[in-house]
Amino acid sequence: MENRRGRGDRVAFYTLGCKLNFSETSALSREFLAHGYKKVNHNEVADVYVINTCSVTEHADKKSRNVIRRFHRQNKDAIIAVTGCYAQLNPNEILEIEGVDLVLGSNYKSDLFMRVSHLKAQDSLGGEVGARSYSCAISQVETIFPAYSSDDRTRSFLKVQDGCDYCCSYCTIPLARGKSRNHPISFLVKEAQEIASKGIKEIILTGVNTGDFGKTTDESFLDLLRALANVEEIKRIRVSSIEPNLLTEEVIKLVSKENNFLPHFHIPLQSGSNKVLAAMKRRYNRELFAQKLELIRSYNPNAFIGVDVIVGFPGESDSDFKETYNFLESLAPSFLHIFPYSRRSNTPAAEYNHQVDEKAKRERVSALTALSSRLYSSFEIQNHGREEEVLFESSVKGGKMFGYTRNYIRVERPYNKEYVGKIIKVTL
Repeated sequence: MENRRGRGDRVAFYTLGCKLNFSETSALSREFLAHGYKKVNHNEVADVYVINTCSVTEHADKKSRNVIRRFHRQNKDAIIAVTGCYAQLNPNEILEIEGVDLVLGSNYKSDLFMRVSHLKAQDSLGGEVGARSYSCAISQVETIFPAYSSDDRTRSFLKVQDGCDYCCSYCTIPLARGKSRNHPISFLVKEAQEIASKGIKEIILTGVNTGDFGKTTDESFLDLLRALANVEEIKRIRVSSIEPNLLTEEVIKLVSKENNFLPHFHIPLQSGSNKVLAAMKRRYNRELFAQKLELIRSYNPNAFIGVDVIVGFPGESDSDFKETYNFLESLAPSFLHIFPYSRRSNTPAAEYNHQVDEKAKRERVSALTALSSRLYSSFEIQNHGREEEVLFESSVKGGKMFGYTRNYIRVERPYNKEYVGKIIKVTL
């Protein structure tokens, strides 16, 4: 590595993947800013580039590699530090990319600023410094990096849980994030109060397997929700993705009863075929999933329900897909998040017979995308004429500003700076 004396203190961040990653990047960003760094856009020349990677699909791995190479082209003297799931799963592969200086696995993410500082100090002495990786076997990962996002003036993603003890046959996340673990409720209440003190009105609770909260502190997800419901400073709380088998009636009831919890559920289905669900090693069947949606609607008929679906899982026949399509059409959720199956090494499904070809996957994604558009339009029509509270954001496009209702309908209005960060009642 070249000597880089005279380097400034501009840092840029790039995040791939889930909202959990975004909350962690924001926490890393605050540490750099607290030590005098100037944050710049990732398209600008920076002295330090931090990439927080995803590895849920091969496309995510490829995008991470492309981003690293682009940053190296932008400034060949910059320090490039890589963390996230891809860094845990394939650190040596990342180290081979020209320009990479640091690769930090799951147990070392919180050390990123310190490692960059040490590297700069060594570099300033004129010595040659080679690329370094800090990682350990995922079975040895014990720490949980505290994080919440603060880049948005209106909402924050609060990390309440990390890791997953489920071993779905297609998923690399347990290999990248480790076992389920969490901070104690008392710590998270303080984090939520800190977020509220910044003027942020909405908190989204996020994690790898959010509903599994409490494994390391002998608490429960319901305990957490009850504690947060009593924090008066928090005006709006959303619950991010939660497994259907962990979505209890008590949780649904609390969300419907407490005014600061929002009627918004994001529930992974993955397949409407029990045969495919069994092959995926999911912990529920379609009948349980349908019961959960019915329960939500019994407490709040206008709740937004987003559903994750994977198409093209090995062995998914045309009739299996049709079963999924018809099941979703009958359930009529508000929106579908659709993912084509991606074959990942070191997962059981990668070795399954009857892998589905890419053309069939694209056709199935297209069919469900069209269904999702119809479902969301129906959900909007269902809400026409209702009075709702909208939290407006600062973004402006074409003279318009936007915000989201409690049940996650996007609302546009002519821009009014007095509305930014405010909760305004509107008739839909």
